Amino acid sequence: MATKVWAIDASHSKIEFKVRHMMVSNVRGEFKEFTGELVTEEEDFSTGKAKFEASLDSITTGVEQRDNHLKSDDFFNAAEHPKLTFVSKGIKKIDDDDYEMTGDMTIRGITKEVKLKVEQTGIVNDDWGFRRAGFEISGEISRKEFGLKYNAAMEAGGMVVGDKVKLSVTTEITYKL
Repeated sequence: MATKVWAIDASHSKIEFKVRHMMVSNVRGEFKEFTGELVTEEEDFSTGKAKFEASLDSITTGVEQRDNHLKSDDFFNAAEHPKLTFVSKGIKKIDDDDYEMTGDMTIRGITKEVKLKVEQTGIVNDDWGFRRAGFEISGEISRKEFGLKYNAAMEAGGMVVGDKVKLSVTTEITYKL
């Protein structure tokens, strides 16, 4: 079998998250700088080994003050822990287009196993000599488990920032034919 090394096409990929704010709405954000690859045997994605990293300094929510707070020691401490990483441990094929990927995510030097739902959205040879595959990836983590513990109680009850963070990745990966 031939090994294929697929790289994330960052210009056609987006790494996003959302977290509950004041128990009534969601704050959304994304990472602008990231890299990753998937190594497979042929094109059998269930044999794949994925790795990914995002620059925490590239986090953006559209509000500079909030972005700076997220980069501070209250949350990610980007100065001491500049990267969020994910390394897969296994990919299980559920059906023709759906997979479950298990791996280790590291944030603030804390590593936890997470499970992600993966949907393959297509595969094609492009006009520039690349094989392309698309995926929608989703999951949920507890921010407190990764040491992102900042919060404040509201007078009306509840907390300002929710614990559960929903992850959403739209990605295109490629290798040269």
